[in-house]
Amino acid sequence: MSHPAPAPTHLDLSKLGEPVYRGSVQNLYAVPGHPGYVVCETTPAGSVFDVGSIFNIEGNDLNRAIFRHAMYSRLGQPETWQRVKAAIENTPMDAAWRKELLTGPMETMLEHGAATHHVGMVDAVTGEIVRTGLPANPSCYNVVRRFPVMHPPQRTLLGTHVFDYAQFHQSATYVVPLEYIVRFGVTSGSSILKKYQSLSDAAKRSYEQELGLSKPMGVWEMLERPIYDLTSKYEPEDRAVSKQEALMMSGLSSDDFLHTVKLAILGGWAVRELLESAGLLLWDLKWEFAVDREELLFVDTIDADSFRGTTFLDVEGRKLVIHYNKQAMRDYYRIVHPAWYSGINEAKVQAQKIGKPFKQVLKAGQADGKWPQTPVVDMEFLDLQARKTALIRQHVAAERDAAEIRADLEAAGAEEVEFYRQRGLLGDLLAANAVI
Repeated sequence: MSHPAPAPTHLDLSKLGEPVYRGSVQNLYAVPGHPGYVVCETTPAGSVFDVGSIFNIEGNDLNRAIFRHAMYSRLGQPETWQRVKAAIENTPMDAAWRKELLTGPMETMLEHGAATHHVGMVDAVTGEIVRTGLPANPSCYNVVRRFPVMHPPQRTLLGTHVFDYAQFHQSATYVVPLEYIVRFGVTSGSSILKKYQSLSDAAKRSYEQELGLSKPMGVWEMLERPIYDLTSKYEPEDRAVSKQEALMMSGLSSDDFLHTVKLAILGGWAVRELLESAGLLLWDLKWEFAVDREELLFVDTIDADSFRGTTFLDVEGRKLVIHYNKQAMRDYYRIVHPAWYSGINEAKVQAQKIGKPFKQVLKAGQADGKWPQTPVVDMEFLDLQARKTALIRQHVAAERDAAEIRADLEAAGAEEVEFYRQRGLLGDLLAANAVI
């Protein structure tokens, strides 16, 4: 196992300078004097539909940064994996599959916890980097180990192109160029559901077998056991890849690749076990991994915007899905501002036809009056989302009793239903999210 240079213990946030990378959910900064580490600043603005930052949920940046720190701290603790092991053993599933899942990385994590890139959270006042527990003054800044990110070059091939992943087979330390999507259930917007619905009956049976399902796929139904799929990460556009292709792209041995798959599922179960104690159902989430010679590590961010957590409410005789993630904002725009949402889709179609960037086409169309300007979100709705994300933060940080948080989350969901009811839009909400 390699040993990185000692991590910094304190950080003067006023001396960070400009970010080396600006992203949609986080900004990255170099750590002065510590080239092997990076500061991750969770950003406040929210974006949906690829149009850029268009809303701001008060406190969401700090809440997500705290979730990230607390969850990564949990991953490093053997007690977390003891609870996960018990949860898996108490879940009905194929015995051979369970045994395989609990063999290998789980055995190591039960003794030492999981290896992650996470170092700790910066105290906003003292600058101390706190490794376990929350700083006295939590901040939006987390410190992590830095790993090389390599982009596969594009090669021409008789009028077409392929991506060359040879460098990943020649390197010992890098971020694996894959995104691992773990699914505990099937949501209405799931890519696997869309694929399934497009297949013939015979092809559906084959797909069910491929995914390990013992019955036809149903929307908003939990699976008998979690499944996973993979996408490319560092190509110009993410694309779904087969397990065989993912193995070749990863640069890993087959044993190490299997190791990352198990880590993704087990890590998902760690998040699931945490959320379920507050009454939330985890449907899916994404993981990324880095390899450092023989060590495999969890990397990238994890917060309420990177997984799908929900509850169900009985509304007018139907079971309504309440979202505790960014899906609530997507639904708000679709239901409350349908003309704007329609313009977004028209702009995307036009951009694809003429080969111009989508946001550029949208902005020009809005300036000409062709499509509505981006609407301002009701403060009442934003306040509800702020309350939901704060409650999730309180739970992961163990600030309050789980049963109290569960009751408050349910109350926030009921208020969201009332928000739509008062505007005469409850029917639209039920059409979008009621389970048939």
